[in-house]
Amino acid sequence: MTSVSIGLPVYNGERFLVRALETLLAQDHDDFELIVCDNASTDRTQELCRDTAASDPRVRYHRNESNLGAAPNFNLAFDLAERPLFKWAAYDDLHEPGFVGACVRALEENPDAVLSYPRAVVIDDDENELRPYRTALLEASASRDPVQRFRTLIRDEHNCFPVFGVIRRDALAQTDRIGSFVGSDRVLLTHLALMGRFVEVPEVLFRHREHTQRSTRAIPLRERAGWFDARRARARVMPYWRLGGEYLRATSRTPITSEQRLRCRIEWLKWVKRYRGFLWTDVRMRFLPPATPESAA
Repeated sequence: MTSVSIGLPVYNGERFLVRALETLLAQDHDDFELIVCDNASTDRTQELCRDTAASDPRVRYHRNESNLGAAPNFNLAFDLAERPLFKWAAYDDLHEPGFVGACVRALEENPDAVLSYPRAVVIDDDENELRPYRTALLEASASRDPVQRFRTLIRDEHNCFPVFGVIRRDALAQTDRIGSFVGSDRVLLTHLALMGRFVEVPEVLFRHREHTQRSTRAIPLRERAGWFDARRARARVMPYWRLGGEYLRATSRTPITSEQRLRCRIEWLKWVKRYRGFLWTDVRMRFLPPATPESAA
């Protein structure tokens, strides 16, 4: 079976990191390397990672001198990878032993697919199961029509957990990976979907942890620029304008037919119409002064 690189970016992950590493190292598909990118953690993360790397030759530990932000650290894990298939892993999620092997087989059996991922459940801090993790994304992203895949990825509300699936390295290398902006995981999945199908493994092999320390809960939408990239901590952002622009850019960067590109752009215009209220809010918050009690009266 094809060899896999697993990239695990982490910052101050001591609470859940050991369990995440245990489940990754217990995979029944043994042909993999595990690259841990420590974003200058200040807790016991470094100690835990060094101990794990010393006890298992499949583990490579890299520590950044300073905190780069989440996006550069995610992408560094990919840049350090050497195998033909790649998978990101989060420090707080859990994987069943068959996760990697099942996803690798799915890609080997479907050469036109660029990404495979299993069904999932959501767990809490104590690993209690909360609910299944399924969306309409699963069916439509398997379509052989890139326009339908594009429509689904930009239009439908969906969680982005397939970004933690197994991805063909050559396809991922043609994208910007995780961009330094809110919603970059959605853009990445959209770009990949234009290149090829997603294949779902019909088994629950992934346990996604919802907990109070997750960044999406702790940091307001328009203050997340610094979390994505430390160099942009003071940036004034327009998240929906950036998201829409990146969706449109993806249609220009992918080798699809002119007719398919036109159809994708019609779907993009529908997205603009649907989210025009959010786009206007971006403009108001970026350029207009905040309302005072007198002006709001």
